[in-house]
Amino acid sequence: MKTWFLILICTLGLAGCSSEYLIATTDGQLIATDEKPELDRDTGMLEFEDHEGRTQQIPQNQVKQIIER
Repeated sequence: MKTWFLILICTLGLAGCSSEYLIATTDGQLIATDEKPELDRDTGMLEFEDHEGRTQQIPQNQVKQIIER
């Protein structure tokens, strides 16, 4: 009984670890992403996946702030 309870607690704890990120742009837009955006150093573009699962890119110089929620 204790083992199942411990497994349940661990599973619920891991499920809550995913974070949403907000990208604030220099022109005032807020872009929500489900995963942490990654910088492509070769192109200078910030790459992220939108809520519909599409990969998007934005130039790094247009990003004002990235906020983890």
